[in-house]
Amino acid sequence: MPKHMTVPLMRAWNSWSDRPAEMVFLPLGVRITPVLYSTRSKTTSAIEPRHNPVRLGRHTIDGSLIELETDHTGTTIAFSTTKTDPFAVRGSWEGTVSAEWGLRFWLTLAISSDGGEVGVHDAGRDTTLLKVGTRFVAVVTAEAPVHVTGHDTIDALRADFEENGYFYTATRRNEAPVIALRFNLEMMRKGAYAAAVADSAELAVEKAKACLAGGTAPAKTEAQSGAFNGSLDAVRDVVAWNTIWDDTNARPYTAVTRIWNLGKFAVWYNDQLFAALLAGVFDADLARENMATAMASATPQGNIACIVTSNDAWVDRSQHPNGALVACQLYQRTGERSMIAASYDALARNQRWWWENRDPDSFGLLSCGTSDVGEGLYKGTAFGARNETGMDNSATHDEAFYDPVTRTLSTFDLGLNCAAALDAEMLSKMATVLGKHDDAREFADIAERSRKLISETLWDETRGIFANRQRSGGFVRSLSPTSFYPLLCGAATPEQAARLLEHLSDERTFGGDFVLPNATRDDPAFGDNVYWRGRIWPNVNYMVWLGLRRYGFHAQASKLADQSYALFMKSWSRDRIAAENYNAVTGEAMDQGDTDPFYIWAALLPLMATGEIVDFDPWTGWTIHNGGKDLSIGPMLSPAGTLNITIEAGLLSMTLNDRVVMQTDLQTTFSRIDVGPTAFSCAISPVLEAGEIILPNVSARAVASMRVDGDEVDYTTSHDGIRVNIAESAQARHFRVYFLSA
Repeated sequence: MPKHMTVPLMRAWNSWSDRPAEMVFLPLGVRITPVLYSTRSKTTSAIEPRHNPVRLGRHTIDGSLIELETDHTGTTIAFSTTKTDPFAVRGSWEGTVSAEWGLRFWLTLAISSDGGEVGVHDAGRDTTLLKVGTRFVAVVTAEAPVHVTGHDTIDALRADFEENGYFYTATRRNEAPVIALRFNLEMMRKGAYAAAVADSAELAVEKAKACLAGGTAPAKTEAQSGAFNGSLDAVRDVVAWNTIWDDTNARPYTAVTRIWNLGKFAVWYNDQLFAALLAGVFDADLARENMATAMASATPQGNIACIVTSNDAWVDRSQHPNGALVACQLYQRTGERSMIAASYDALARNQRWWWENRDPDSFGLLSCGTSDVGEGLYKGTAFGARNETGMDNSATHDEAFYDPVTRTLSTFDLGLNCAAALDAEMLSKMATVLGKHDDAREFADIAERSRKLISETLWDETRGIFANRQRSGGFVRSLSPTSFYPLLCGAATPEQAARLLEHLSDERTFGGDFVLPNATRDDPAFGDNVYWRGRIWPNVNYMVWLGLRRYGFHAQASKLADQSYALFMKSWSRDRIAAENYNAVTGEAMDQGDTDPFYIWAALLPLMATGEIVDFDPWTGWTIHNGGKDLSIGPMLSPAGTLNITIEAGLLSMTLNDRVVMQTDLQTTFSRIDVGPTAFSCAISPVLEAGEIILPNVSARAVASMRVDGDEVDYTTSHDGIRVNIAESAQARHFRVYFLSA
């Protein structure tokens, strides 16, 4: 019977497993698994990133295009799959580099199902058929395999190769739980197959043959070209490759990485939130799935667990409460109220839990801790308490000691308090939308109180910077980029904010070619270059970038985005590495052995670059910037539909659902954009040079009123729509067009 019919149809065939070349039709649990065999080394490969070299290429969210390359004992194989139909997939391979005679290097397509159903190969028709429940899956190949063997498992297939070699025929079978279609690179250096699902055997075979004959679908166009070239593509590929199936909990989710071996599943609270944020750029369903996965770690005590894996659950501690921020961002990007409604209760409980459990002196500021619940590793230790920041070995913790009575560290943690203040502010916004007005007032009060205490208590006037502080009084010497988090939560006064900018560009501390180091360059910990002791972390860069934008420090935010983009592309464009963290001196990713090469939050670096063009944040809403440089970006989600933006010769065009809805040559930023059937509105930032806004495909008869700052303005009509001139101005203005109803 079908297994997972709730997976969206266009994502059903996809790279769901920890073997990225394996295609899985998830509703039936049917798998097509490439297995390589080298006579030279007498070893097999099922193409697993933890054991085999794999270069992950392009990957659309729905799996309509997947590309990767692998090396086995010196021989390189490139794989590609395409689909234009949700029930059919076409795969191909090409041997690009040979390290041995191709006759002795075998590429096998292993066809199996999770239920162990017996597959049948029909040599006369050159088809393989599986029946799962009432449905049939047919697999056809461009050329007939050299021979076909049958096995009980894929491990048994691999053992057959490794024990008996390439020239062995005793395991030939046409019926088995695993049908192995064997090809070699001498006879089939290039090859192709197609698989299709139908409700009769004949229809499945017919559909598979038609899919195979259809050839390779045209390559997808770039998601982003011109300025910040490849940024949106990178975000998409990192999200899509890390999206897998969690069989233990019967759910799809975007893992921290498909590289690590952390058990059958692994969920870090903050990492999962960032996965939801990144997925929401393209797919609302996947964003919801990731948020649901994050919220599933909520405990009966009230907190959301730091991590939950198939091996352990750190329920005694949490992580920075960033959930409400991400929920609000997803709500703004999609326009879907469900994005906040589904997670609100868990997030509200989590916010209250912090004040009940991590403010031992009732002062109004938080310290990291570890409660006396659960059986998690490191429970009741200083290291366990440090886990709540996510910055486990940061030098900012070096002076903190663990108090077993209060079960907290001795310091007020700056990053944690800023995150909690922002979380309360976002929860207030969420509560307002949901009509929970008492909650909205409660959380607004918490946010205001927290901001005041951060500004007054965690500001070190002597150094002119925010820092962690002992509850007993003194400031901690070591700093991290969390010193800029008061910008993110709105706690910094204008004077404090101005002094913070001095540190941002100071090459003795946080400045330099590669930023932001998570220990200042003059700190002895910087030289350790291990995890949070000196390396650059994408999630931190992203948060600081958001804070700079909130305070209107757009030049500094743009510089940080530029540097973050360059840092990411240094490893991505060359080696397709999306690193967990980076060297702050050289910008290298894999110079340090603890760094994962394909981590989900690495995509926050190119997300900052896309955000310089189009973004959705809680303070200025939907924002688009025309910087004059030629570019194309999209498709991506917006509240009004599928969004694409181009800039050519200074003219920005905004397309929604394949229809151009606005064009402008104004070199400025448009924020609080609202596109609806009765009105179009936006805020226009200061304009240095006059220009015009064009609303294509809109006739004068459809316009009820056009206003700038509430005053009626004149407009002209032409064959391509209506136009309004916008004069230069040092002040921001509000532009609104009211349409007559249909």
